[in-house]
Amino acid sequence: MASGNLNIVHILPGTGGMVCGSCIRDVALVRELKRRGHDTALVPLYLPLFTEQGDPSDTPIFFGGINVYLQQKFRWFRHTPGWLDRLLDRPSLLRMASRGGQMTSPRDLGELTLSMLRGQEGNQVKEIDKLISWLESQPRPDVVCLSNGLLIGLAGALKKRLGCAVVCTLQGEDTFLDSLPQPYADQAWAELRAQAVHVDLFVPVSRFYGSVMQERLKLEDARFQVVENGIDLAGFSMRAALPSPPVVGYLARMSPEKGLEVLVDAYLMIRRENRVPGLRLHVAGGRMSGDVSFVAKLEQRIKDAGYSGEVLFRPNLEREEKQAFLQGLTLLSVPAIYGEAFGLYLLEAMASGVPVVQPRHAAFPEIIAGTGGGRLYEPNSAEALADAWTELLRQPEEIEALGRAGRTAVENHFSVAAMADRVLEGYTKAIALAGNEA
Repeated sequence: MASGNLNIVHILPGTGGMVCGSCIRDVALVRELKRRGHDTALVPLYLPLFTEQGDPSDTPIFFGGINVYLQQKFRWFRHTPGWLDRLLDRPSLLRMASRGGQMTSPRDLGELTLSMLRGQEGNQVKEIDKLISWLESQPRPDVVCLSNGLLIGLAGALKKRLGCAVVCTLQGEDTFLDSLPQPYADQAWAELRAQAVHVDLFVPVSRFYGSVMQERLKLEDARFQVVENGIDLAGFSMRAALPSPPVVGYLARMSPEKGLEVLVDAYLMIRRENRVPGLRLHVAGGRMSGDVSFVAKLEQRIKDAGYSGEVLFRPNLEREEKQAFLQGLTLLSVPAIYGEAFGLYLLEAMASGVPVVQPRHAAFPEIIAGTGGGRLYEPNSAEALADAWTELLRQPEEIEALGRAGRTAVENHFSVAAMADRVLEGYTKAIALAGNEA
């Protein structure tokens, strides 16, 4: 545990108009650190922060998305006057630019990602200088935490000019980097490994993801400390009773990689075979413009099968709406088909007394083992998922027992307070490591 109050800076990407799990986690953590008396600043990059509880940051937006993109594409914008930069960094303009969720082509994303990872050797040097000059005008931080590894290009300049410890949370970077077109994907990984020397401590959000990133970054154990996610329990309560008829829920982005099609396939299989009479399916979560056609095709399949009246799609819920949504579920599944680093929605379901049924891969086995709040099935198989649902839905007493176990585990081990305890231990370790290097 850290002794005394720390001066902490958290740097994280804003999302403009979409709530993301990483933002929920980081914002809840910062609020808890402030509640404990630590001087904690939340610094958004690219776009304004958008969270379930409003914008919690009172600092300027740095690396405004429009400026960053123009500096990548046109040399002249790397030397523009401050008044023009401030004009392009207006929150209202950035929100407008972010609508649609796709600001650049895959090639542009590769070039821009690589440039940002290169830090002071990239095309956004002016933005780095603005950020660190502002930080120099504030009380010197004991530690700066980068929300994810894609921000690692800042680490060298932070260490050099502020002389503080630098911590980097790891939460899902591999999926994005591996999706970049070649040669940018390989170059980006090489740059991430090169810049890692400037980070005192990496903090993966699960043991699974820590092992993935430790192998890919080729770093020693001493520079990794796992800190599992936690959630703010305010507003989450045990479900009053099991719904009748039963309801299977989904709470994540409505996208192929989250396994939404597998979920629909499993539901239709159960209904066609009448395994669980009257079973309902409720789907909620973020839906970006790029997801609309994918979701529409699934809705049409459900309609063609004759079950549209029993399937509900609810995109982009507010926090209170999400909590009410979870109260109406029997169980929850997000059959993600990639190696997800954690899955905050699992804790949210368990906090509501709702057990989860998840694929036996990625971080899911360790989360369910650590909570006792769910079951596993063999991944990427609608039939296996349907079998797992069928077995559990026929055991209401087991559903209730799993729900109670999950709620207890979240209260005791996966709350934001428990996460903050572990984070502060990591910050103390990082400060000591930075001191040994000095």
